[in-house]
Amino acid sequence: MVNQLIGVPLEGFAEFSRKVAADGAVLLKNDKQVLPITNGEKVAVFGRVQKNYYRSGTGSGGSVHVSYTTNLIDSLRAKSEIHVDEQLASIYDDWIEENPFDDGGGGWAAEPWHQQEMPLTDEIVKQSQAVADKAIVVIGRTAGEDQDNAHEVGSYLLTEEEKSMLKQVTTYFDKVAVVLNTSNIIDTSWLKDYSVQGLIYTWHGGMEGGRAAADVLVGDVTPSGKLTDTVAYAIEDYPSHENYGSDTCNIYQEDIYVGYRYFETFAPDKVQFPFGYGLSYTTFSYSEHTANTVNIDNQAYINVSVKVTNTGSYSGKEAVQVYVEAPQGELGQPLRSLVAFGKTKELSPGESETLMMHVSVNSLTSYDDSGVTGYRSAYVLEAGTYYIHLGANVRETVAVSVDKDLGFIVENTRVIEQLEEALAPLKAFKRLKPGEKRSDGYYNPTYDDVPTRQISMQDRIATRLPREIAQTGDQNYKLKDVADGKVTIDTFIAQLDDAELATIVRGEGMSSPLVTPGTASAFGGVSDTLLHYGIPVGCTADGPSGIRMDSGHKSTQVPIGTLLAATWDTELVEELYVFEGKEMVRNEIDMLLGPGMNLRRHPLNGRNFEYFSEDPYITGMFAVANAKGIMKAGAHATPKHFACNSQEQSRNKVDAVVSERALRQLYLKGFEMIVKEGDARGVMTAYNPINGHWSASNYDLNTTILRGEWGFKGIVMTDWWAHMNDPIQGGEQDRRNTQHMVRAQNDLYMVVANYGAETNAMDDYSLKGLENGQLTRGELQRSARNICNFLIEAPVFNRDQVFKDSFGKLSANQAPSKEGQSLSAAGSVIPSSIGSVTFKIAESGEYRMFAALKSPGTDLSQTACNIVLNGETVATAQTNGTGGEIIKQKLQRIELEEGYYKLELDFTKPGMTIEEISFNKVN
Repeated sequence: MVNQLIGVPLEGFAEFSRKVAADGAVLLKNDKQVLPITNGEKVAVFGRVQKNYYRSGTGSGGSVHVSYTTNLIDSLRAKSEIHVDEQLASIYDDWIEENPFDDGGGGWAAEPWHQQEMPLTDEIVKQSQAVADKAIVVIGRTAGEDQDNAHEVGSYLLTEEEKSMLKQVTTYFDKVAVVLNTSNIIDTSWLKDYSVQGLIYTWHGGMEGGRAAADVLVGDVTPSGKLTDTVAYAIEDYPSHENYGSDTCNIYQEDIYVGYRYFETFAPDKVQFPFGYGLSYTTFSYSEHTANTVNIDNQAYINVSVKVTNTGSYSGKEAVQVYVEAPQGELGQPLRSLVAFGKTKELSPGESETLMMHVSVNSLTSYDDSGVTGYRSAYVLEAGTYYIHLGANVRETVAVSVDKDLGFIVENTRVIEQLEEALAPLKAFKRLKPGEKRSDGYYNPTYDDVPTRQISMQDRIATRLPREIAQTGDQNYKLKDVADGKVTIDTFIAQLDDAELATIVRGEGMSSPLVTPGTASAFGGVSDTLLHYGIPVGCTADGPSGIRMDSGHKSTQVPIGTLLAATWDTELVEELYVFEGKEMVRNEIDMLLGPGMNLRRHPLNGRNFEYFSEDPYITGMFAVANAKGIMKAGAHATPKHFACNSQEQSRNKVDAVVSERALRQLYLKGFEMIVKEGDARGVMTAYNPINGHWSASNYDLNTTILRGEWGFKGIVMTDWWAHMNDPIQGGEQDRRNTQHMVRAQNDLYMVVANYGAETNAMDDYSLKGLENGQLTRGELQRSARNICNFLIEAPVFNRDQVFKDSFGKLSANQAPSKEGQSLSAAGSVIPSSIGSVTFKIAESGEYRMFAALKSPGTDLSQTACNIVLNGETVATAQTNGTGGEIIKQKLQRIELEEGYYKLELDFTKPGMTIEEISFNKVN
């Protein structure tokens, strides 16, 4: 039975996402109370993005088919209490009609960073100024997967046309606010050059982003968002900039001093807007702040309390932040590190709320990767006083005493968690560290040597190999028997032969006919024999901003990660992702490929829109909220990209060369939180290597740390079409190296061609590795166990297991169309890329469809096309780049009557050419 709700967006989801989108807007400047636009005021809106309003970044994280979208100008028009300069708006409408939105042709990573701006004349602006009270200037930007931002005009920098627009508008208007409809922070050093009174980031708010922005601009919602990045005056001021953008090796020389940790320690004068900063239409006061130590479940905490009072004239919310200033000790420390935050409810003028924030003493620790404290490979609390700072942002804080002392006092350095060396770099380099303290209280930079690998990976792996389960062959046990407690998982896995073990570690896709149309992959029971054992077919789907279905099925697009974290409201975001989880279950999707949770180490990373922050703690907190919400609804999150995906340029080969301390304290910390606190059951590895070992086959990443130290019990999958190299020797990488992937305990290769898992369509080396000793049977069985255990907990296990890769029956037309007729020969049809063709089926029956197709794109680019017969989508062809070579792709079966059929192609993600579609009769 076909699920009639697939592609039907969940009721109430979009409306709730509007609320979240409004709460993430960040007001950075509001002189002369230019905002909000108040009752009766007329506003002039400049900038074409008022109409072509961005809802998300590009790539897999933004590819959501929506039933509608919103823009800013129409959303402002809907506000009856204000007025829009309609004459100006009509000028923009006419110009945009002649200069339509440029999507780059709709292909992979083709959409430009910005849109051509309408040239303004002084006459246009003067006419508008004569009738309007205020001006809004809207500037938009996008970027995404495979498409970094650039330190160029039209991306990080304003274009000359945008500067001209600002100059003209500020010349004639006394009150001007700029709205930044961007996926990421951009350069705002231009503020000094123009008389701009207001600046607000509305980010990309999903399908309801236009309405949410209007809600904030007119004061229906008081802005309460705050930055989760530091905005510096120049791109060169970011400490990662010197080493960013290499095609081969990205050295993380700034070490733990990313973002505000760097600026607040070494270069406060380089900051235009500090981390955690954000204004409101109202004002707040803090009082009665206290901190005391408590013991909860045998864990030490510092409880920080503060009374927040709304002292202004608008209702609003306030996000309060808690930072620690650790003693410099032997390791060296940033002057500020975020350790807790809280957000008030909506407070009316004069209303107060007391917030209680819990700081785990364990979160004050630092990782010693050199032994300088006397405890190598351990999280330690160095001796000294840990000062607690509380405030509205990293700059505006007050010191809070702890138990009546100046701070939390540690008498002697002590070990909190003794671990073992893991992921240490092979390459020697120097890392940043505070040197001499200056008279202004900040530090001069110095550099010391990074500890390199000391352990033997060969010995580590050899001594930790899993035991082999003696193979028994088919004993007629089904996976449900494991779920019901009738047999153990090992007894079940013992039935699988080597070929079946090699098959189960291969996912199929994209747009697999075995699962929800247009989704990212099918995994688990992807062969007849695996299905025989009752192993269901699980389904994954992109992505962090909503469910992607390349078939064109509709879903709800939510705000980007940048905006979600800017709310500083984890409860709100968790509630949003309960909706997301429910929509997943409705669409029979088991795993959402998100949240994206790499750190925003550098502003030019095109994929920053999927990520939360430059800070690991806020990243982890919002990732946990995401995972918990999805799991409450019965589905699962898949945090990605594990780890250090800090640039899109050369993302499948650039080596992240980074210290063990920086990895553990920053780049892995959010992943650790989502595993331990969010109970995540899936992880996706990154494309890039870390210290010489590709993430997808990195043993220390996937086994030593993720499984061993954090206790992760779920499945690990590669990113799509990833490469792997030897987990011991490193060296050359290849996507066929699945023997190395399995050895590292990355369980699933994503993806091989549809119907290609059982036949080993990619010609991977799993079985060859078993023969030559690069892999043991026990390791393959371990990954099979992980996959099966996950599927027992997945929604698919409770769905009816109807394994049918057939569209079903389609009725014929009784006569051919008079136009565009093209009758096929030998069961194959040459389609038209722009119109329709007609062909005849001479004999009723069931047919297997095949597509001969090609794509000139790169191996990581993605294209998709729906096959439409008689107006109905019967299959979706999808591929990554084929280098221009024609490949044959097996599609679904379909039952056809004798008669005529009209064939059309619907390119939902352009870039492929379909040369031929065959209909082979099934005997």
